[in-house]
Amino acid sequence: MTISDWLIDLALLLVVFRQLREEKLTLRTILLPLVLIGWAAATYLHDIPTAGNDPVLIGAFAGTGVAFGLAGGLITRVRYADGHIRVKATLGAAALWVISMGFRLGFAVWSSRLSGAEHVARFSVDHDLTGEQAWVAALVLMAFGEVVVRLALIVVRGRVLQTRVSHQGRYALPVTP
Repeated sequence: MTISDWLIDLALLLVVFRQLREEKLTLRTILLPLVLIGWAAATYLHDIPTAGNDPVLIGAFAGTGVAFGLAGGLITRVRYADGHIRVKATLGAAALWVISMGFRLGFAVWSSRLSGAEHVARFSVDHDLTGEQAWVAALVLMAFGEVVVRLALIVVRGRVLQTRVSHQGRYALPVTP
């Protein structure tokens, strides 16, 4: 792994840890993780192999990322305060992200070592996987699915909450002294 690999992983971890403090849901809050994962996709995802059992591996990893994203998005606190939607990652949401990032990082480190590379190569042959790019696509799409689904769910929850609040204010009965 290169220094840039470590830096992007660290940046993605810091994005979630930063959200342990409540913050306004802003365009920057949404775009920063998308830019980071977009950079990773552009850097590592050269193609998506479709031969052999590559689609099964990629689908399983991407589906796992989507599941992690759904869970993380559902357990992230979303509330309305002071005229703004505010979000705060719960410890559970942060733990899910650390687990998934840790898995991807651990796999990358392990598979770059001789014994790990031998195991991955043997597994790939035994399960009709075409090679390294299948694993890269699976890991990148896992992260992409997690980030996009988590963010989308948080944005939708924020919009629903904002709509509810605006409708409550519109239909509220006046308070009489």
